[in-house]
Amino acid sequence: MSKARLIITAVVVEGRSQAEVAREYGVSKGWVSKLIARYRIEGEAACVPHSRRPHTSPRSTPQETVDLVLSLRKRLTEAGLDAGADTLVWHLSHHHDATVSRATIHRILTRAGAVTPQPHKRPASSCLRFQAELPNECWQSDFTHYPLTRRDGTPGRDCEIITWLDDHSRYALHISAHTAITAQTVLASFRTAAARHGHPASTLTDNGMVYTVRLAGRAGGRTA
Repeated sequence: MSKARLIITAVVVEGRSQAEVAREYGVSKGWVSKLIARYRIEGEAACVPHSRRPHTSPRSTPQETVDLVLSLRKRLTEAGLDAGADTLVWHLSHHHDATVSRATIHRILTRAGAVTPQPHKRPASSCLRFQAELPNECWQSDFTHYPLTRRDGTPGRDCEIITWLDDHSRYALHISAHTAITAQTVLASFRTAAARHGHPASTLTDNGMVYTVRLAGRAGGRTA
């Protein structure tokens, strides 16, 4: 039997004073008084603990902002474009004059079931760090897409940025932006970096077609 029910029984059924019952059960007289008042209005429902959640949440994200985030996410996804939290932050700021944090957007998407939960990542302590023992022992290269913005704030075309990184020093030997990365771009950027820093003993890249034709569906061969 819950404490609330025992107190109500002691006061209402047994006729004991509220002050006496409050002392016996280690609660305030005011709380007993409120409990009895609730019982006279609600009956047995007063024995069930009420939620302490506030009726309003002044700091919660406005519903119109939530709707805007979800509609923007849907529109970008259907267009085949990136619709991650960082992208939504940019669109909200540049096109809707709305400032919403990345964490808030992630919470909105999670609550709406618009994101797929990812498995927990391995702890950092389980990862083995590797690096080349000497400079120019190994260079790593990759390129990434970057959206440009026109002077009036509207989205422009994308560019692609290529990087050559020394695996020992973690020093960026070469970074340059291009309309599109091709095999000739890779060759030219490699020669530029090599002319300044010397040639590496090896390179490490992914299987992008600009780096290797090994997975091109043919017999393979050497790239530019």
